[in-house]
Amino acid sequence: MTRLGQVTIDDLAPPVRGSDYSRLSQRISEAGLFRRRPGYYVARFAVVGALFAAAWLAFFLLGDSWWQLAVAAFLAVLFGQIALLAHDLAHRQVFRRRRPTEALGLLVGNLGIGLSYGWWMDKHTRHHANPNHEELDPDVAPDILVWSQRQARHSSGLARFIGRRQAALFFPLLTLEGLNLHVSGFRAVCSPGLKRRSLEALLLTTHVVAYLAAVFLVLSPGKALVFIAVHQGLWGVYMGSIFAPNHKGMPMFSGDERPDFLRRQVLTSRNVRGGWFTDVALGGLNYQIEHHLFPSMPSPHLRRAQPIVRDYCAEIGVPYHETGLVTSYREALRHLHHAGAPLR
Repeated sequence: MTRLGQVTIDDLAPPVRGSDYSRLSQRISEAGLFRRRPGYYVARFAVVGALFAAAWLAFFLLGDSWWQLAVAAFLAVLFGQIALLAHDLAHRQVFRRRRPTEALGLLVGNLGIGLSYGWWMDKHTRHHANPNHEELDPDVAPDILVWSQRQARHSSGLARFIGRRQAALFFPLLTLEGLNLHVSGFRAVCSPGLKRRSLEALLLTTHVVAYLAAVFLVLSPGKALVFIAVHQGLWGVYMGSIFAPNHKGMPMFSGDERPDFLRRQVLTSRNVRGGWFTDVALGGLNYQIEHHLFPSMPSPHLRRAQPIVRDYCAEIGVPYHETGLVTSYREALRHLHHAGAPLR
């Protein structure tokens, strides 16, 4: 088991020279798509930061009003956008050096939205190494949901109860994902394996105390509880809606099944078609195949990398799956329904 916070995505062993992946990487490099985009990230951080500040200013100006629920919904979107920025930081898309990457990641993740940067980075690194592998990918580990019929047959307790109707319950359960992210962060700081435990705990606690103080000082108790429920619930739904299309419903592996790097990433990933709105809403993760192949590539370059990767996959006979957003959710829900069949 990887120690929390000790491994980054850049630490993963690169594929061997002369492989299918290395030839694709050469084409991407020749297109100039590995170069950093500092101007883009300065602008993106500035816009999201300004909107975040404006949302909290509106919150304090509105006072004890039910119009605050609109602010709660807006903040849910901004929390998701900040999480996407933390994601890009963790992949070294913003800075080359580790120190500024971790410093800003802790600020926007732990302090900004109450998400443990170190915990998430460790979990996401292990996911990238073995996407959709039942024993190695933490994102498909059986917990409340089951991701394969084998997991369903061995499930117990809450997972066995929910698994019967997990497709229908998936989006309602996402309303709890925001709370789950907070709780997982605090669990991580209690783990001896997390690097900078004290700092992460301090920043997480500061976020929670400041958030609750602001909400309960400005709003009446009833409105405060509704505000928190709407904000955290919609944030969870947004986060789940960003990540669900990426791998759910794509081929899964178990045991010794482990194709080469390129096929491991392409076969388990799904791209989502769309224009600029989809790119912004999903933070570039709609180009999931390209992101998994080149995780440190700046997100604005993923769109340009797509035709190169798609053509290369056709050239070497590797299936490349791309669909619309609604269809991606339909495929994910169909997979969840199929996985839970042994429990019905």
